[in-house]
Amino acid sequence: MQAALDEIHGFLPCRTPDQWIENALVNQDLMLIDHAHCEKKAASTALSLMYRYVDNPELLNKMSRLAREELRHFEQVLAIMKKRGVAYDHLTPARYAAELRKEVRTEDPGRLVDVLIVGAIIEARSCERFAALAPHLDEALETFYSSLLKSEARHYQDYLKLAEKAAGAPIDDRVAVFLDIEKGLIEKPDTEFRFHSGPVASASAKPAAP
Repeated sequence: MQAALDEIHGFLPCRTPDQWIENALVNQDLMLIDHAHCEKKAASTALSLMYRYVDNPELLNKMSRLAREELRHFEQVLAIMKKRGVAYDHLTPARYAAELRKEVRTEDPGRLVDVLIVGAIIEARSCERFAALAPHLDEALETFYSSLLKSEARHYQDYLKLAEKAAGAPIDDRVAVFLDIEKGLIEKPDTEFRFHSGPVASASAKPAAP
């Protein structure tokens, strides 16, 4: 697993700021709620790709597996929340995914390539954050977040390989464009704490309950 983490650290443009870790530790209920939303959205993204690109057998197989895994993770987060008395509720989404997707081209094959690159970045960042958070959490959450590392790392690799295949050419330039956007989203201050937010000032780190 360490080799996969090393690869992800080499891929991402920056590490998660310490301030975000501190935000997460004082917002663990909110972190779990948003984590559940993220797993559900990840499954939805995979399914939408399956519906749109029905003539791509490799994509269909990988996205089918990914969707099942993400929904299983969603169920696991809900179970943890239930044990802790945390209600699953609506949240305003982080700016993270929406800002990344603004750069996605509108016509295929460029659109597919970009959507897959964004998927790879989101999965890589999720993996990096699980690893960064795990040592600071209670035993149950540490075990759970550590258990997610392998699948998230594989999802990142699957998305990136599919993007390269869809492009039929090197994608380094497009990846660099999205990673530059991602770096700003991760390092610049945010107004609300979310699983993929930037750091929030300590005084406003604990927002009102949803």
